[in-house]
Amino acid sequence: MSFPAYFTQNIAILKELYPGFAEELDKAPEEDELLPGDFKVETAQGGRGGGRVLTVRGLYIHSPRDPVREARRLAEAALSETAGKTEGPVVILGFGLGYAAEAAAEIDPSRPIIIVEKRREIVRKALELRDLGNFFSKNRIVFVLGKDGSGITGALALFEKQDRDAAPAFIRNRALISMDEEWYAAVESRIKTWLSRNDVNRATLKRFGRRWVRNLSRNLTAIRDLPGIQDLEGILTAPEGKASIPVFLAAAGPTLERSGPFVSEIARRCVIIAVDTSLRFLLNKGVDPDFVVSVDPQYWNFRHLDRTRASRTYLIAESAVYPPCLRHPFRGCFLCGSLFPLGRFIEDRVDPKGDLGSGGSVATGAWDFARRLGASTVWIAGLDLSFPELKTHFKGALFEDRSYAESFRFATGETWSFRALMGGQPFYAQNSLGRRVLTDKRLSLYAAWFENRFRQYRGIKNLSLSGEGLAIKGLEPVSPEALLELPERREEINSLLEKAYAAVQEKFFCSESAKSRSEAYETALKTLLEGLENIRNLADEARISADTGCRRYPKPGLERAEQEKILKTLDRANKAIARSAVKEVAGFLFPDADELEGAPSGDLFLKHLEFSGNFYRALAEAAEYNLKALSGGKSI
Repeated sequence: MSFPAYFTQNIAILKELYPGFAEELDKAPEEDELLPGDFKVETAQGGRGGGRVLTVRGLYIHSPRDPVREARRLAEAALSETAGKTEGPVVILGFGLGYAAEAAAEIDPSRPIIIVEKRREIVRKALELRDLGNFFSKNRIVFVLGKDGSGITGALALFEKQDRDAAPAFIRNRALISMDEEWYAAVESRIKTWLSRNDVNRATLKRFGRRWVRNLSRNLTAIRDLPGIQDLEGILTAPEGKASIPVFLAAAGPTLERSGPFVSEIARRCVIIAVDTSLRFLLNKGVDPDFVVSVDPQYWNFRHLDRTRASRTYLIAESAVYPPCLRHPFRGCFLCGSLFPLGRFIEDRVDPKGDLGSGGSVATGAWDFARRLGASTVWIAGLDLSFPELKTHFKGALFEDRSYAESFRFATGETWSFRALMGGQPFYAQNSLGRRVLTDKRLSLYAAWFENRFRQYRGIKNLSLSGEGLAIKGLEPVSPEALLELPERREEINSLLEKAYAAVQEKFFCSESAKSRSEAYETALKTLLEGLENIRNLADEARISADTGCRRYPKPGLERAEQEKILKTLDRANKAIARSAVKEVAGFLFPDADELEGAPSGDLFLKHLEFSGNFYRALAEAAEYNLKALSGGKSI
């Protein structure tokens, strides 16, 4: 069969710019793949755009009359849905012959495009029938092709660093989706789960944002005085020809109990990393983990560490943790990079610590810490992200003890357990053994994070000691016996950690380094306080101007000159705040824009004044709260 010249050009561009995708297209046929007889090619019946039309198994996948015009209409409608929001990628669900993807790229060339297509045969047919060279070469494109569609979360994650709240636009090819409803439904479910994390983050910020600021204000000197995890980077990376030391990660799910009888044997073979919620479990088994990870700022989270004795354990913490956490008598403490603007402001100017991937759970941070250490194999226990046998945590966890300690006649321990099971929008999913297990929306978000991270770092082998937890792509269930067959390496582990910490002591705690950090800290703190005061004053001035305008408008009325004077004041404040080095710190506690809207009004100028007054009032209050927290204010 002969192909037009542009087919060769299409393939050449794909091989140069998207080699992985080109390789995927060249793979051998799979089961249930479309056959040549399933396709029929026609020419559009009319319209201005013309173009080729494709039917698949008798189903038109584009307008038989004018596919170009149809695609333009679909793209305009989809892009208009994100008007007024931070614009994210355009997600094409069902590529077809590429008309809709091309139209979206023409309307807004700045937006990246994610092409999701179940059947690669359709993409091949598009390359044969249409000249797509310009589209492929001039746009940022990510392909999610076939398999189980799990790559969609990784594709969305590629663009989250630009703006976590960016809103994707969706263009759906209804005909292709109807052919493979189950596959596309699974993809859309993954998309919905991934995007819902922003709602979770906003709700968490609203509930705990001020707590994070208070904790950070009391822990700022720790950024100056404690080393970062970047000083431990790669210490487990093995020399060529030598097996790397494996890591055992103890999460706090119900199946952690399964490792209890042989956890001391595991400690002889692996570097032990615990999450804060599993620390007591290991200590009760006579094992001091090498590291314990704690990143949650709440008081009750600190209680997992309170009154424990782990003098051979290093604490890995985020600088917003509950302050007594950093004073606990561990062997040593390392900070990870702050998740919050206040912490990052000081770190960037004093001592960057090294970031840990944040998926909303301490287990996600613990796994990412293992990755940063240089682990090539991570054995994991208790990462269930579900409720096996309707249990929420391992037996003896602080949550369980607390529920029974605080139980009474009308709120028993069983009541607490039921609320934990039912409080997060529960549903049944498949575990790693192919059976049903109860999970919930929050836990499935963590699973999406792990799947995305495992996909990014394919060189790390992840093994679960139980298959009863939620199935996570990239996490392979194995028997505990396989771990116990590994050679003992505890002496080697202890020696390696001692050398690593000695190097940190020599580099980080020497007098010259300490003096440099101290000077940088004082300068950064001064800049921070002056910047917050300036933003507060600017916001107050702008608020007064907007409020005065609201009171005087429309009766007795503002003269045109007075209106322009108010607008200039607001504009001057906007520009000054936008240039401020501390604007992200001040804006951290800022409410959603929806909360700042005033009463409905048909007068655009009055509506603008009301919104501006609320906006600057909220900004001034946020700046003032930070200033009081940093000064040790007791009234906040």
